[in-house]
Amino acid sequence: MRTPLTAIKGGIDGGPAEEPPDQAERHRLSVIGGLAALSLDAMASVAYGPEAIVLVLALAGGAGMGFTLPVTLTIAGLLAVLVFSYRHVIAAFPEGGGAYGVSKRYLGRSSSLVAAASLIVDYVLNVAVSIAAGVAALTSAFPELFPYTVWICLAVLAFVTLINYGGIAHSARVFIAPTVVYVGAILAVVVIGLLRDSAATVEQAHAQAQTVQTVGVLLLLKAFANGCAALTGVEAIANAVPSFRKPRVRRAQRAEVALGGLLALMLVGIALLIEKFSIRPVEGVTVLSQVTEAALGHGVGFYVVQFATVVLLALAANTSFGGLPVLAKLLAADNNLPHLFALRAQRQVYRYGIGFLAVTAGALLVAANGNMNTLVPLFAIGVFVGFTLSQAGMVRHWRAERSPGWRGRLALNAFGAALTSVAAVVVTGSKFTEGGWLILVALPALVLVMEWVHRSYARIGDRLGLGRTPAPPRPRRSLVVVPVGGVSELTRQALAAALSLGHRVVAVRVVHPEEAAENTRFLAEWEAWAPDVELRLIGDGRQRLVEPIVEYVRDAREQHTFVLIPEVEPEHVWQRVLQNQRGSVLAHALRRDTDAVVCRMRFRVAPRPAAPIAVASR
Repeated sequence: MRTPLTAIKGGIDGGPAEEPPDQAERHRLSVIGGLAALSLDAMASVAYGPEAIVLVLALAGGAGMGFTLPVTLTIAGLLAVLVFSYRHVIAAFPEGGGAYGVSKRYLGRSSSLVAAASLIVDYVLNVAVSIAAGVAALTSAFPELFPYTVWICLAVLAFVTLINYGGIAHSARVFIAPTVVYVGAILAVVVIGLLRDSAATVEQAHAQAQTVQTVGVLLLLKAFANGCAALTGVEAIANAVPSFRKPRVRRAQRAEVALGGLLALMLVGIALLIEKFSIRPVEGVTVLSQVTEAALGHGVGFYVVQFATVVLLALAANTSFGGLPVLAKLLAADNNLPHLFALRAQRQVYRYGIGFLAVTAGALLVAANGNMNTLVPLFAIGVFVGFTLSQAGMVRHWRAERSPGWRGRLALNAFGAALTSVAAVVVTGSKFTEGGWLILVALPALVLVMEWVHRSYARIGDRLGLGRTPAPPRPRRSLVVVPVGGVSELTRQALAAALSLGHRVVAVRVVHPEEAAENTRFLAEWEAWAPDVELRLIGDGRQRLVEPIVEYVRDAREQHTFVLIPEVEPEHVWQRVLQNQRGSVLAHALRRDTDAVVCRMRFRVAPRPAAPIAVASR
């Protein structure tokens, strides 16, 4: 069922008109632009994904560290499954939506709302975590900035938000250079490190008194689940297919494959160097920093990698700004979110989705005091829920479609669904007491909110008779009520407009006993003017202006009542403070308490034309 706003084409959205098709394409993404705008989250995960694995495996000492590469290869294998799966999702759902679109078609409405809720949570957390991580790296390098952590986080958030209000293609152009520098720097570290016979310099880990665990299944599963944080952002391209230039599907698929290839190459390369140089966790030094120092030494190259990592971590929030507004638009089109989220301005910007993301992420940053470690336990739980639902939905897709090679693709997606479901359970269990329980509360809460929105739109649609053919329109006797304050050009234009609207026009004025002289003067002016319009004086002894008119309109016997409120539109904006705002108050009261159609007629106060200058002729 369509609601009023989605059923009306070309409705007012409060923004500029749609751009011509050729102009609109300029504000969409190329393959490289898609990587810069939608893949920074996944790219930046190279900075913390391998470290998350090492921190768990180091609990088992050297024996555990020997599993760094096998665990990373497993994650890379899951990445390959996800990339090829999302290539098919892109082709099957060119309108975008990713896990939400797949779940809606193949798993039912409830599953689709769970997928949407998990994506929303992941997008918001990605913004907060990415910015907090980037600022944390900055304050580590410059400790004197630490007291201003929250303000710096909010400044970075405002910067990214403003860039995205310029359009996703604009943000992509801004972020291409940092992305290229970062990817080039990481690949240089991998290549040079693999070519080295020994480490240039290595930070030595200090011996710590701790109980060394044995390498068991649970430890490996936890390392795998922690490392899967590197997979967040893989779905963003599939969610934002409409943001690409034509042919959209082909460009989005190429961007997805390029992302998977680069991410796998960097992750496996870093894992190889961790084992080659025997990297261990060191307090206050990141694993990526140690790997970089071992490969490049402590020179200019080292600082280039560190600075590029800081910048990309902060800008990784842009992935969410590319994905969530498109997802919110789809949810609004399905009546699961307010229709404001479906409104699009110039440059293909869904500004309400961007605003929602900025506000919620800002609130999280303030609540967490900009502390990355407070936010990280909440991260990546929701994304695995989306991964699992997407994979399960694609299994049903292949069973229903049965195109050539469908059995192999079905097996691939079924295997991926099993892996991501295991990862979801392990991550949730391991992070439950660290704040993960909040996600388990937030997901059903979001689903309930979307259900409530959907039911509200369904009730509105039923009252409006959407989907049913209404009776032919017929004219009805109508009354037009015009509140008047005096005899003026404003009153003349208002009554002239009213006479063209309805069968009966009544000018109304509220009179008070204390204003007898003013009332007498008004009546004299009205009789002298003689506009041939019925005048109704409404007496009120309590100095009210709005309520008597509302009561008069409510008691009108006509089937259709208009109230035309004449107002002055000042020449300059600052002159609005000179107005008494009585028209706004009356319009609000009439809409709230009556069924009348309220019209507000603006009388524009134009500047007087300049007097002609007489030029003497000789």
